[in-house]
Amino acid sequence: QAQLVESGGGLVQAGGSLRLSCATSGRMFSLYALAWFRQGPGKEREFVTAISWSGETTHYADSVKGRFTISRDNAKNTLSLQMNSLKPEDTAVYYCAAGRVLYYDDYEKISEYNYWGQGTQVTVSS
Repeated sequence: QAQLVESGGGLVQAGGSLRLSCATSGRMFSLYALAWFRQGPGKEREFVTAISWSGETTHYADSVKGRFTISRDNAKNTLSLQMNSLKPEDTAVYYCAAGRVLYYDDYEKISEYNYWGQGTQVTVSS
């Protein structure tokens, strides 16, 4: 059964760094776009970043551009998110997601992703 399992969340001070990982099971994920979304307290789930199946194309929300870096290793079936210069407003549950996203403009759409992990909590203290 296809699964996505996140890890690496935790508590960090503002300005610090964290690295999230998402382990994928199922060979089909090597052909899927992968993404990170997040949901802060009392907020809607929002797009953070995405990467194409080949890793050649990446897309970032303006709020994280220049601070976060997404990467994938299809040989190891893993997705990573390096988060630097963290801010209190980055506090959220972070979810990895997989989907057959065909167009660049669709990377941000929740509806494009069929598979979701259970989420990992990231808390940034001021």
